[in-house]
Amino acid sequence: QVQLVESGGGLVQAGGSLSLSCVVSGRTFSSDPMAWFRQAPGKEREFVADISWIGAATYYADSVKGRFTISRDNAKNTVYLQMNSLKPEDTAVYYCAARAKDSRVGVSTQYSYTDWGQGTRVTVSS
Repeated sequence: QVQLVESGGGLVQAGGSLSLSCVVSGRTFSSDPMAWFRQAPGKEREFVADISWIGAATYYADSVKGRFTISRDNAKNTVYLQMNSLKPEDTAVYYCAARAKDSRVGVSTQYSYTDWGQGTRVTVSS
């Protein structure tokens, strides 16, 4: 059974930082590209960042570039999202997602991802 479990969300003031984690089980994590998406209240789910299966390549949405960093530890079956300089517009539920192995990054369509976590809520106050 595939499971993706996010953690690390919470309430933070604008300008602050949070670090999200997603632990994956039931998949060959080390061969899977991973991504983070988010969904703000009343909005559609949007792509945040993805990372290649070996972690050598990453891609970010313009809205988070320079502030967020995606990384992975294949020995721990975990993908991370370090979020700095948070803004109120970053408020959302954040989801990690996995897709089948390929060499691409910048895969921003959610339908490309086969497995999803339950989400962790991030609230940024102004």
